[in-house]
Amino acid sequence: MTLLTAGRARPARSARRRFSPATPPWLFAAPALVVYALVVLYPAISGVVYAFTDWSGIGEDMSFAGLANFRALLRDEQAMGSIGNTLLLTVAIVAVQNGVGLLLALGVNARLKSRALLRVIFFAPVVVSPVMVAFLWKYIYNPDPSAGLNGMLGVHVDWLGDPSVALWSIAGMVVWQYAGYSMVIFLAGLEGVPKELHEAAMIDGAGTFQRFRYVTWPLLAPAVTINLMLSTIGGLKLFDQVFAATNGGPGYATETLSTVLYKQAFVFGKFGYSTAIALVLALFVAAVSLVQVYYLRRREVTV
Repeated sequence: MTLLTAGRARPARSARRRFSPATPPWLFAAPALVVYALVVLYPAISGVVYAFTDWSGIGEDMSFAGLANFRALLRDEQAMGSIGNTLLLTVAIVAVQNGVGLLLALGVNARLKSRALLRVIFFAPVVVSPVMVAFLWKYIYNPDPSAGLNGMLGVHVDWLGDPSVALWSIAGMVVWQYAGYSMVIFLAGLEGVPKELHEAAMIDGAGTFQRFRYVTWPLLAPAVTINLMLSTIGGLKLFDQVFAATNGGPGYATETLSTVLYKQAFVFGKFGYSTAIALVLALFVAAVSLVQVYYLRRREVTV
């Protein structure tokens, strides 16, 4: 028994010697950092390098092109038009998605017997693949006047084939899928509002709207910041739904920067040019996010 006990004790002492309190903390994070560097940092840095070359994506034959790809981007009518589409989509998605998400959160936060079920129903589209959502809505947007949304509303609209409507149809399917995501974040904010403040406001004679305006809304500032940030970033880099539903059509009516980037890389074989577009998109998203965070953080209230 003594030998057995001693044999079992040695590995424990050895483990304690290997991981003593003096062990540098970064040593534990080293494996994850190595994976992160290989999967994220290396491709990102490579993309920045390729943005200044004429690489075709095949082989190692490439030459330094300087700012030629960025000058070509400014002269590319399709790419410049896609910037306008991207901004319009983003504004529509941010405004409607967060407005609907807030209304849903206020509704299911009330004392309803079915509020738990309603939360699940409203959040369910979020877990569905964006491509599946796009194909589902292609059926709903069937141009046949007796089918889908047309049959329900009694109208005859080519939702995805009419250039004046297609972009907003894409925005509608994105809002339908992610409004539940915004709802959950707003719910977390609503549950953090102290009930005592509402009770004090009611005693002072404040109505429902006044309590929301002067008590709930200021305390929802952190949730508003998170929701606006996530929906803005998602709108600016939107790709899956557009590619699956319209592939940027009809014409260039729903083309976004992400779809232009994809086509330049995998259809036309201009990887250098496509990485230049990706770099511009990444810098633009970062700049918008930083400005947004700066102004939204200023209105947050700490209780």
